[in-house]
Amino acid sequence: MPEVVFYYFPVKALGESIRLLLAYGGQEFDDRRIPQSEWPAFKPKTPFGQMPVLVIDGKEYAQSLAISRYLGNKYGVAGDSLEDNLEIDQNVDLINDLRAKAAVVQYEPDETVKEAKYADFVKNVFPDLLEKLSAIFVKNNGHVALGKLTWGDFVFAGMFDYLKMMLRMPDLEKKYPVFQQVIDNVYSIPKVKAYADAAPPSDI
Repeated sequence: MPEVVFYYFPVKALGESIRLLLAYGGQEFDDRRIPQSEWPAFKPKTPFGQMPVLVIDGKEYAQSLAISRYLGNKYGVAGDSLEDNLEIDQNVDLINDLRAKAAVVQYEPDETVKEAKYADFVKNVFPDLLEKLSAIFVKNNGHVALGKLTWGDFVFAGMFDYLKMMLRMPDLEKKYPVFQQVIDNVYSIPKVKAYADAAPPSDI
């Protein structure tokens, strides 16, 4: 089995999908959670000045979705054709569109501008994206794509708490119950549950 080290902040956010997929694949890995206080010194050592970073037998790889896609292919939770993989990619990209829109608001430094953006997005941006995602997941029987477990489910499940925080919607899964179905389909997997039960607590 390869030697695997995973570097990310001590939160779920963009790194948890990778941790979940590694657990699903039965891969032992060194889960290095880098606190914010150590990030300025560690940042120049990363490939692109950002995390997550996955190291496999000494070789570094970056970009959360690229790594998740790789692990999905490695562990048999990708598509069976190019078209299948295109469907997973498009739906994951829609999830990422929602995350990116939410991040525009969350990381706006000017509080007045931030609140104005949030008021606009919560009315004119977020509802449409959430409705589209909900409809896709319902169509796919509680999965992100293809009506079955794929790496896209791990991306959504791992990112969900982060999304709720940025959207300021702590009861999001109650409004869209199918979101909880996707999450449950991932976290009910024995190896994933074992990882989650033993992982350090994190709100996002």
